[in-house]
Amino acid sequence: MAKWTECFGHDDIRPTSMNERSMNFFSTFTLWIAANVVITTVMTGMMFVPDISFTNAMLAIIVGSAIGAIPLALTGNIGIRTGLPTMVITRAAFGQKGAILPALVNTVILIGWSWIQAYMAGLSLNYAVHYATGYSNINLFVILTELLVVMMTIFGHRGVERIEKYISIAMLLLSFLVFYKIFTTYHISTLLEIKLSKHPSVTTIIAFDIVVATAFSWMSTVCDFNRNCQSEKSGFWGTYFGYLVASIVAMGLGAVVSGFSIASNTERTYDPTILLAAYGFGLIASIVVFFSVLSTNVMALYSATMSFMNVFPRAGFWKPTLIMGIICTLGALLKEALMSHFFNFIMLIATLFIPVFAIVLVDYFLIKKGAYDAEDILFDTKGRYRYQKGVNVAAYVTYIIGAVFAYYFTYVHPLAIGSTMLTFLLSGAGYWGLMKITKQTSSRANAVELHAPTSMEG
Repeated sequence: MAKWTECFGHDDIRPTSMNERSMNFFSTFTLWIAANVVITTVMTGMMFVPDISFTNAMLAIIVGSAIGAIPLALTGNIGIRTGLPTMVITRAAFGQKGAILPALVNTVILIGWSWIQAYMAGLSLNYAVHYATGYSNINLFVILTELLVVMMTIFGHRGVERIEKYISIAMLLLSFLVFYKIFTTYHISTLLEIKLSKHPSVTTIIAFDIVVATAFSWMSTVCDFNRNCQSEKSGFWGTYFGYLVASIVAMGLGAVVSGFSIASNTERTYDPTILLAAYGFGLIASIVVFFSVLSTNVMALYSATMSFMNVFPRAGFWKPTLIMGIICTLGALLKEALMSHFFNFIMLIATLFIPVFAIVLVDYFLIKKGAYDAEDILFDTKGRYRYQKGVNVAAYVTYIIGAVFAYYFTYVHPLAIGSTMLTFLLSGAGYWGLMKITKQTSSRANAVELHAPTSMEG
């Protein structure tokens, strides 16, 4: 077995050294474009029209993406500086044992995300095959999709990077072709004058909140990839602009297609091939969208493996990837049951992880003054991150309060202004206050940095 597994990726959770890093600005930029120019992001933009006007939808998308990308890029910056995966980094704030729960929760969430992605890719592949041959079997193509995901993921992050470059270019070209086709077929005034819903469930501020929450949903994976960036400057701006462009293009496409679908009495559906077939891009869209969803699913499975390895580092890389790939395949066969809960799933991610990364960002940039001892985080040799028997009580108290706040004001008593930004600010301020009260602060002077130097000069 050792011979044929030698070609597999041997990624681990140890800090990535500078001479092993392979991502420059372009590869970081294209990775985050490929990750987000995907049908699930298009679906998010579809939620907004006709509940709010197209103009307000685009305003919410642009402003929300620009703001949401900031904490995403800052979190990725911690990965660049330390060379550590995302869930390993949470040990510094939550404690060596305290980080186990977030890692396990993240693994489960990413598997659920992979279910949705596998189903969407299976739909697109089924459309392409049916168009060409007349054969249709969604279950079969969902299984084949996930097999491809496992085959690509099992080769590690370098394989993921190579895939994303080509997928991102193809998706941007397809998106601009669709924009061109739509706006040469319909006049923009039709979109601007569309009749709004009488009983809207989404307001402009809620749309903004959802856009920000979508950016936050990537924070649990960002360091898994950004720890391979060659410099802080290229990694930070590649992540920021890659996500910003992708979010505006994909969500904007969703808002445009939704608006013109209503204006032309075309059925609104989450199946991208049906949506785009109406504009003459059915077959090519099904192929390109298939690969885009496939690449996003690869990223989800890769990060799920990294989260699992944070708890069980001796399991290695390819075995957990294979097992979770099988679980993802079985879950994807739930099909329609997955899509009916898509909106709540996105909000659940925000509910569970906005407090986590508010705590991490405050811990790193304010409490620890931008200095983490990567080796001690990983091996616990000096005990800087043991806190109270391996658990930082202040972080857990803050997390529970933040998660309860987010859940209550998202599901039980939704706020007119949304809960994402409030949860983030409340959790960050609460953690900072508790750490000050308990005097668990650390200055830069007594925090030793063992990660490789990566100045912002790139």
